[in-house]
Amino acid sequence: MKKILIVLVLGLSLFANDVIVKETTCSVDKTVKNLKDIIRAKNLSIFAIVNHHGNAKAVDMKLPQAKMIMFGNPRIGTALMQQDMLVGLDLPIRILVYTDKDSKVKIAYRDGSWLATKHVLNAATKINKLNNVLDQMTTKAGTRKKD
Repeated sequence: MKKILIVLVLGLSLFANDVIVKETTCSVDKTVKNLKDIIRAKNLSIFAIVNHHGNAKAVDMKLPQAKMIMFGNPRIGTALMQQDMLVGLDLPIRILVYTDKDSKVKIAYRDGSWLATKHVLNAATKINKLNNVLDQMTTKAGTRKKD
């Protein structure tokens, strides 16, 4: 029985989710504003903010508050795409801020290592830095002064 359980756990770990989800103490709008402020302070480019809730409302459908911020550093993104053009399918970096089914506001993003697992990259240092920056940014954005 122990062996079956170990094999099952190891098998499930192969399909581990690379999405990191954190709870925030702020509203969706305040969290997105905090993220925008942090991103700009780091001299990164904000490429778009997608209002999923607003888009659903525009077609008479319901969706909880949800916004996605797309951002990055064109210098780093370009260097990664020079190694593997298909990285362009996964850039810019995206962070989703949303209200879950329990009315809690969450921040979700992919662990940076997914880039290396999905693409042919020689960028371990950049990916580690990305993971650290995303962790710090999302933690700070979700714990800033409550609105």
